Amino acid sequence: MHYSPCFHQDFEEIPDQHRTMCKRLYHLWILYGVTLLVNFLGCMAWMFGGGGVTNFGMSIIWVILFTPCSYVCWFRPIYNAFKTDSSFYFMAFFFVFMAQLFIAIIQAIGIPGWGVCGWLGTISFFGTSIFASIIMLIPTLMFTAVAAISFVALTKVHNFYRGSGGSVSKAQEEWVSGAWKNPHVQQAALNAAMQGPQTPPYSSPSYDNTV
Repeated sequence: MHYSPCFHQDFEEIPDQHRTMCKRLYHLWILYGVTLLVNFLGCMAWMFGGGGVTNFGMSIIWVILFTPCSYVCWFRPIYNAFKTDSSFYFMAFFFVFMAQLFIAIIQAIGIPGWGVCGWLGTISFFGTSIFASIIMLIPTLMFTAVAAISFVALTKVHNFYRGSGGSVSKAQEEWVSGAWKNPHVQQAALNAAMQGPQTPPYSSPSYDNTV
């Protein structure tokens, strides 16, 4: 039986000027997924150190839910945005990724009972178990790095989008016209982006040999 992939992903489809940024965002998604897994281990150490089972159980939900959701909800939109130069996909990315950034900051802070180690949980647990707290410090540092990198990435993508003439009104026009989901429009935009700006061929002027 033949199974087709859920998502088609080929960075060669991304125009050269956007490919590096798109790959970096993909690596950021991988880093976030790894951070959630490390946080799961940190919460396990937290539980065995006497911190209860609530955070451990919530950490499992973070891994199962947010790893695929972050891929679908913000990486795929920015992948399609770079691929087709779609303002609608850019706006979808900005909306979801700002929420992602806010969540990453909350995870780095570490509110007790949320299933993340974080600074609050890690520092407060040093008096109970130094060994468990050291393990908890690893995902805490990783969440902090994810939050910082996410802020930089969001700023760079936003600056690029505004510099290229993108706007909310343009995204609204794409939504109303349905251009964001029209494969023919997407292919035309992709071809234009891949070719880059075209300059007309130069032809030398002709002069009449008149006396």
